[in-house]
Amino acid sequence: MDIKIFDHQQDLDTYAAELFVRLVNEKPEAVLGLATGSTPIGIYDKIIELHRQQDVSFQAVTTFNLDEYVGVSPDNEQSYAYYMQKNLFSHIDIPAGNTHLPDGMAENIDAECARYEEQLQAQPVDMQLLGLGHNGHIGFNEPDVHLSGGTHAVKLSKETREANARFFASLEEVPRYAVTMGVGSILKAKTVVLAVRGADKAKIVKDALTGPITTEVPASLLQTHANVVVLLDREAGRMLD
Repeated sequence: MDIKIFDHQQDLDTYAAELFVRLVNEKPEAVLGLATGSTPIGIYDKIIELHRQQDVSFQAVTTFNLDEYVGVSPDNEQSYAYYMQKNLFSHIDIPAGNTHLPDGMAENIDAECARYEEQLQAQPVDMQLLGLGHNGHIGFNEPDVHLSGGTHAVKLSKETREANARFFASLEEVPRYAVTMGVGSILKAKTVVLAVRGADKAKIVKDALTGPITTEVPASLLQTHANVVVLLDREAGRMLD
């Protein structure tokens, strides 16, 4: 596990973006796993900047997103499909048909999960971007006695819904269910890039990276992966030796 701590958020964003752009330059048909939330926005901004400055093309790239809310349409401003269009896809030259997110509006969610997992099996992810939830979740894999390996539907914890409420008018508007890649799906990526910022994440960063490997802290399973790059700001990494 390669852990890097940055004094400035901009430096973290640039480093992460350069990892993805370098991969695309070396492997134009790369498969990228993408995340949403507040942390990746600066990273996507830097990817867009590098795309324009270096004329790097995403024409042959394929992307898979970690998750999507159930019952939220792609044109809804709170959907992750909308987020990705706003913050990345509409600013680079990636074909719409090469971008994939779970369909939270599918009539049969279990069938949708199976379909998405089949796609992931057919096109293994080269580099997966992750954030980290306050309770240790990655994707929407919440702490539990047992974790699902493949793509599945999950009931979001109260803590996760409260953390995401800042993006909605009220807590009641936050969806209660989502479709997410499973931890097994995530761990199949050849490289995992975990980006975390903020003092409020310091304790869970320490637990995830140095504590026992347990399903009660889903991110701790990243310790079993052969190639994880951890990017932290100074506050998020303050409890690490």
